[in-house]
Amino acid sequence: MEQRLADKIKEINEEHLKMTQKQSRIIEAAIEEFSQNGYASTSTSQIAKKAGVAEGTIFRHYKNKKNLLLSIVTPTMTKLIAPFVMDEFDTVFDQEYESFGDFLRAILKNRVDFIKENLSILKIFMQEISYHPELQENYKAYIAQPLFKRLENTIIHFQEKGQIKDLPVHTVIRFTASTVIGFLFTRHIIYPDMNWDDNSEIEQTINLIINGLSPETD
Repeated sequence: MEQRLADKIKEINEEHLKMTQKQSRIIEAAIEEFSQNGYASTSTSQIAKKAGVAEGTIFRHYKNKKNLLLSIVTPTMTKLIAPFVMDEFDTVFDQEYESFGDFLRAILKNRVDFIKENLSILKIFMQEISYHPELQENYKAYIAQPLFKRLENTIIHFQEKGQIKDLPVHTVIRFTASTVIGFLFTRHIIYPDMNWDDNSEIEQTINLIINGLSPETD
């Protein structure tokens, strides 16, 4: 597990959720197995073996695999990932940028670095959010809605500077976010082992967005 989030997750487990050492080992093993093999392909027996506990111990503490997944993602989302992600984004939003391209470049560089450092837990979340309404609600409440407000102000700012088409702000955010997320998901989830040139890919992604959103000139 990546140390940046892994150590913080362990702190949450032991201090905030009052977990035993066995539970902490189960959580750590589950994160590794879910990240490497996916939730659906991971069995509780695999997790128990990696954690060095009896499979019954998992059921005693978490009832079933779904509860184990939620026990990882829900508190991690509310107590760690959401504030951590928002703090990271704040470092980007609090800067002034000459162009929308410069802003996008800062966002993408920030996200690529963040994902590289914290891939295991983020990989679980990205893989499973489509299948679990509980995860979707957590994401909306703790990340998407606060982030949307910050993005809305930024888009309006660059529209007023004449750098972005006079489109509905929601449309601009949807196009920009889907392009950025598509790149990050492909880069880190679908084809992580390709020989990626991150700097080149970031620039091409930015150019694609800018070309799609730049006002038409006569």
